[in-house]
Amino acid sequence: MAEYDVAVVGAGYVGVPLAATFAEADCRVLLVDVLDDVVAALNRGESHIVDVPSERLAPLVERGLIHATTNYAEVGDADAIVIALPTPLSRQREPDLSIVESAAGRLGEVLREGQVVVLESTTWPGTTREVLQPILEAASGLRAGEGFFLAMSPERVDPGREDWTTKTTPKVLGGITPECSRRAAEVYRKAIDTVHELSSPEAAELTKLLENIFRSVNIALVNELAQLCDRMDLDLWEIIDAASTKPFGFMRFEPGPGLGGHCLPVDPFYLSWKARQYDFYTEFIELAGKVNQNMPYFCRSLISQALNHGRELSLKGAKVLILGVTYKANVRDTRESPALKLIELLQNAGAEVAYHDPFVPELPERELSSVALDPAEHDCVVIVTAHSKIDYEQVVEQAPLVVDLRNATGRNGRVDGKVWKL
Repeated sequence: MAEYDVAVVGAGYVGVPLAATFAEADCRVLLVDVLDDVVAALNRGESHIVDVPSERLAPLVERGLIHATTNYAEVGDADAIVIALPTPLSRQREPDLSIVESAAGRLGEVLREGQVVVLESTTWPGTTREVLQPILEAASGLRAGEGFFLAMSPERVDPGREDWTTKTTPKVLGGITPECSRRAAEVYRKAIDTVHELSSPEAAELTKLLENIFRSVNIALVNELAQLCDRMDLDLWEIIDAASTKPFGFMRFEPGPGLGGHCLPVDPFYLSWKARQYDFYTEFIELAGKVNQNMPYFCRSLISQALNHGRELSLKGAKVLILGVTYKANVRDTRESPALKLIELLQNAGAEVAYHDPFVPELPERELSSVALDPAEHDCVVIVTAHSKIDYEQVVEQAPLVVDLRNATGRNGRVDGKVWKL
């Protein structure tokens, strides 16, 4: 009998919730990470992931259901291995699989017959079969579908969400062979409520991209409308509210300063890159990406207009407070956050930029630290991320000028000349 039911490689925002979910189903879980301090903290029951507070993690560690390590050799003691590692883009905006490839080489050296290996990292269709399978087979001497069982099941985590969790969000997966799918599904059914099997890993990989590209394209639509409504002097939020009253044929999406997080700004590039190998160009998807990438520039112009017309100030020398720098509300994650680009643009324009975020004490890349929330001390307060901990009525009351990019101040927040909306 194996020492662990599941080994999760990668103790990040996907791996830790997955480990906790398996452990709460009485599975013994090994968490693998390369950072000594992260591993040590996890073994003390201290979590760095918002969705798994220490109060939830500690009892699982104390019961011996979760153990963290930096030693890949221990993975050989698990029945199943789940890879939940980052797949970022290179500087050329092409997929960078180096982290997964490196881990696969190390896993292959300890892979034993009968183990199930599942890739959860978001990536382009073909990664599991064309990249992961050859590395594992070469390093282990085993064949996928015979010696070990390989599948792809993309993570569907939405950090900070409480209504749909790792346990309750349906799992999709596809294996190299039908037996690979069956065995991977058996693993997940120990802890996940619903498992949906697909015909191949490629179908599973593209499912994840479709989900996020769908959001990206629709957000681009409302972002483009936001720019048009600015010229037409129309309230887009009023229009979205009105359209949302239709009980069919419409799905609500909201504009914002751009896309953030690991998936939404990145996933379209995975598919566009892969499509070019088939002499196909995803022009519609790429256009949406361009619209979303332009939003920080549009927002900078909106701030400049607000300062000019609302306070007769230029952007140069103006004291601007950015309220919220994470990519979404109520999380600590700043990856690809549009706030970072907006801060850069404002600084380049000569503004004196400060920020306040209860989740992010430091922004070392911009040499900034979160300041106390004192709206009156700044020429303009820009609401970039609408954390629920902030009293926006008080912000509007105290600030001389507010630019609300998230409709956080609501319908009652619109004050002529004082509150500007995206």
